[in-house]
Amino acid sequence: MRKQALILVCIVVFGVVGSCHGGSLKKGYYDNTCPDAEAIIKNDTEKRVANDPTLPARFLRMHFHDCFVRGCDGSVLLNSTTNNTAEKDAIPNLTLAGFDVIDDIKAEVEKECPNVVSCADVLALAARDAVSFKFQKALWNVLTGRRDGTVSQASEALANLPSPFSNFSTLVQKFANKGLNVQDLVVLSGGHTIGVGHCNTFSNRLYNFTGNGDQDPSLNATYATFLKTQCKSLSDNTTFVAMDPSSGLTFDNNYYVTLKQNKGLFQSDAALITNEISRIIVDELLVSEVFFREFALSMVKMGAIGVLTGNEGEIRKKCSVVN
Repeated sequence: MRKQALILVCIVVFGVVGSCHGGSLKKGYYDNTCPDAEAIIKNDTEKRVANDPTLPARFLRMHFHDCFVRGCDGSVLLNSTTNNTAEKDAIPNLTLAGFDVIDDIKAEVEKECPNVVSCADVLALAARDAVSFKFQKALWNVLTGRRDGTVSQASEALANLPSPFSNFSTLVQKFANKGLNVQDLVVLSGGHTIGVGHCNTFSNRLYNFTGNGDQDPSLNATYATFLKTQCKSLSDNTTFVAMDPSSGLTFDNNYYVTLKQNKGLFQSDAALITNEISRIIVDELLVSEVFFREFALSMVKMGAIGVLTGNEGEIRKKCSVVN
């Protein structure tokens, strides 16, 4: 049985994630202090997604990158200062986008309830609402009550974020460091069903896999030929392609179909079929209902990593600067 069962017990019985996994988050944390907060975030997010279908992938990735560095504390949203290079300017985060939209959504919430709703919660809710928009129902529960961190360092992003070049054992360790298991690794990797990958994160697989000008033999040859038409050299760091070649804007379980066809874009995607246990999980997630159920569980778990609650941290007025 999955570790998430513990979290579900916490949620169902107590309405909070407390000792089970990080802080005292609960459903409807703002019901008394800002009852319209979640509706404001949902409505504003949906309006923006209707005009920009790339936002679900951007918000989901931003939320993931936030949670993996110092926990889900909104530290990825902070700008660098004269004396500090923040997470968002670390190499793995240079392709994050949508910070301005999160700032705008937070500003709408501030108009209604100043100094009440954290940027960390705004991001967690906006990620869920953006991905859920096409389904017209919430795909996972977002427990709230996170507080905002006051520290953001590029070096910590480099140290903590899983790399697209990672092998299986490295990925397992990076996830385990955050209290996540192999099931969570395979399930959350399914987020790659939406969004894009830049050529420089995978072109070594096309042109110089072992340093001898060779191609990764584990990559589907037909797919590799296509990728070479998009990424013409190792030095291309601006071109991007859909991570899921057949449904890059559709949130579904097709990512696992592509893995089985050896069309995982990154080495970290291909790594999931190099291990017997993760291959079994991949096969289970080929069933759509299983994927959506498991993704919802793992997102609740990820959303509770290292959260600040109670009097910890602060409630930022603007997401890009500490108070």
